[in-house]
Amino acid sequence: MSSAQTFSEKDPNRHKRVSVQSNPGFLERLSDTAGGTVLGIGLFFLSIYVLFTNEGRALQTASSLDEGLSQVVSLDSFSILDPQNNNRLVHLSAKLRTLQPLHDPNYRVAVQAVKLQRQVEMYQWVEYRDSKDYQENGETKTETTYTYNTEWKSELINSRNFDKEIGHQNPSAMAVESVTVEAPEVRVGPFILSKGLVEQINNFQTLSLKDFPLLSLDSFLTIDDDYFYHTQSPRRPEVGDVRVRFSFAGLSGETSNLGPAQTVSIVAMQRGEQLKPFKTKSGDVLEILYQEELSAEEVFEKEQKNNSMKTWGLRAAGWALMFLSIQLTMRIIYTLVDWVPLLRDLVSVGLKIFALCVSCSLSLLTIGAGWLFYRPLMAAALAALALLPVFLVRSGLASKKNE
Repeated sequence: MSSAQTFSEKDPNRHKRVSVQSNPGFLERLSDTAGGTVLGIGLFFLSIYVLFTNEGRALQTASSLDEGLSQVVSLDSFSILDPQNNNRLVHLSAKLRTLQPLHDPNYRVAVQAVKLQRQVEMYQWVEYRDSKDYQENGETKTETTYTYNTEWKSELINSRNFDKEIGHQNPSAMAVESVTVEAPEVRVGPFILSKGLVEQINNFQTLSLKDFPLLSLDSFLTIDDDYFYHTQSPRRPEVGDVRVRFSFAGLSGETSNLGPAQTVSIVAMQRGEQLKPFKTKSGDVLEILYQEELSAEEVFEKEQKNNSMKTWGLRAAGWALMFLSIQLTMRIIYTLVDWVPLLRDLVSVGLKIFALCVSCSLSLLTIGAGWLFYRPLMAAALAALALLPVFLVRSGLASKKNE
């Protein structure tokens, strides 16, 4: 059973609360450890799934990229539509083009771009918590310090969840909502981009309001540091004040004070005047866009590097899951001896070393099994590497026995 006390301080935006709870008994701690064991077993099988399937995914992606590079057709940016390239994988580098500017009528902003984003922030109260545990009179006490600051936040913060809402109330809704609008049709050369290609145009840049030709604004709006402020005092905001910033992605106008239209490099399937996803025989879909001018070889080289980075990232994530799962599973041993201080510390260190060694070996074995299934020629080398520590230990024991 727990109780709580609040210690008020002179600062109205800072207070402390201390909660007291009796130390759990042996059976209660053992029950909690059993729940961690079940979770550890689940994470163990999840790590095996991640490590094993990652090898197949990496091989499939690499094969699909090699297949695509072997048959891609590079087009000139001024090429006319060639019916012979229908349903073929093509490469093209050219400037983005849209039919008309994107508008935000509320703020009289217009930009010739693929995407226009309105980002809204409200000045709100934010609660921060800092907790520390300590033992006193055979009980576990938790001292939590609550601090309240006012900050600009893009998400609405519900002050009803605060420990002390009085004096720190936030509005229940924003007067203006954030929104992103897209051009209905985006072209590169003679082609119309698919939705998947348009989604990859996301290099948002803040719209500068200093040199932008703005029309007369309403009296309640103030411009400061590339923001529209719904207040007359942007340097001294109050809770509930709103500010708005605009950003754009994919400049596409012929003439613009923001700069030239952006050049992109695309690898996709030509179907009439549309650029669509291309399904490879290996099973992957190729629909690639880079926001720079690249040759077809450079595009596929970047994709191979991305595939390699993703593969190693998932390998590391799979190992981390396995290490955590073994620690959780073996935690019950620590609980059985945690009433003996010296033995508890030794067991804790030993379990960490055990989890590290076992997770490394099992991760390599799982990757080796994946290679055995997907890449049989390399599996034997990985399996031998994983079993090397076992062979070294056995040989060491045998030599000591002979002595």
